[in-house]
Amino acid sequence: MNPLNLTAKMLRQRLTLALKVARTASDPRLAHLVRVIADHNTPLWPRLDRYSAQSDEYTRSSWVYVAVTRIAEAAALVPINTFQITDGKRIALPNHPIERLLRAPNPTMSGFELLESTFGYLELNGNAFWYLGGENVPSEIWVLHPDRVRIVPDRSNYVGSYVYSLDGVEIPLHPDEVIHFKRWHPTDDYFGLSALEAAAMASQTDRAMALWNRGFFDAGKAIPAGILTIKNMVGDSDFERIKREWLESYGGTQRKTAFIRGTGEIAWQNLGLSQQESDFLDGRRLNRDEIFQIFGLPLGLYDKNATQANATVARQTFLSDTIYPKLIRFTQKLTAQLAPFFGGDLLVLPDDVRGNESDLAEIAAARGLLTINELRARYFNLEPVAWGDQPTDSAAP
Repeated sequence: MNPLNLTAKMLRQRLTLALKVARTASDPRLAHLVRVIADHNTPLWPRLDRYSAQSDEYTRSSWVYVAVTRIAEAAALVPINTFQITDGKRIALPNHPIERLLRAPNPTMSGFELLESTFGYLELNGNAFWYLGGENVPSEIWVLHPDRVRIVPDRSNYVGSYVYSLDGVEIPLHPDEVIHFKRWHPTDDYFGLSALEAAAMASQTDRAMALWNRGFFDAGKAIPAGILTIKNMVGDSDFERIKREWLESYGGTQRKTAFIRGTGEIAWQNLGLSQQESDFLDGRRLNRDEIFQIFGLPLGLYDKNATQANATVARQTFLSDTIYPKLIRFTQKLTAQLAPFFGGDLLVLPDDVRGNESDLAEIAAARGLLTINELRARYFNLEPVAWGDQPTDSAAP
């Protein structure tokens, strides 16, 4: 039986059946699964190696949200192309079934949403999983939540199966039904490393600073912590009354002046450092810069003092050094695990978003040395033309 003999509809039907079975008895197929799952080493606090913490960080940390969103959206905008390899040459196949599948992966998701969620999961969790549905050839792609996927190792085939958990039911999936995208992990054989694990300290510190700042202006009403000293001895009743009146004045929801009755002299002394003394703003900027650098966002993209030239260079650096390598890793996985379903000698590649300044310099230096067809093939992946054997110094007819 072809391992891809499952459509998305059949997967949902199988899930419904599994739910019914689970209510009465355990599924015997699931009982025989060997659940040997590689696990990450326990890191030091703060922990950001679990998906629940990673997703929480994304929704609560402004810098993490910006970094992950910018990468996912930028990657989703880059067209993915299919080529046929013939006699060592790449021949473009416009509107190939692979490209059509990526543009419309399933009835509820657009091509942009498919790539956005895939690269978002990769940045947050270090892993992204696709379920391929269809008969003989994939006709649908569904993105799986990485926290619901478990891997069953196999001594012979490396991965014996995948197990997808949904509503308390575990659904076994054949390895050919799943494409697992992952980042490199130095200590784990099966799961990728989340960038958030490296950015954990900066991200958690920044969140703590933001929460403290909100509390300072909310519950603290922008009044620094301090010590209220009553220099003269007062009775217990006066002492309790002074405390009560102070808290009533400063402990409510509005900031106002306190008037304390009593014969004792009262003095106030600040306790701790103010925002200016603790370099609060610079501390948050340092956290932002560290998080952006870990994710690969050049600081010039968001520097308010950056000139237009600096911002342009930063954008090109972002596309060349951050987005393009991620796209190559992604498309090489598609070449290895998706393209074979559509025939042999297929190559999946992204548009080259890297800067072309060096290529232009090479082309200028090659004028008179290379023919037009040689330049077309080397730099533009274009087919030869009838007049292309002329030197580049010659004008085309």
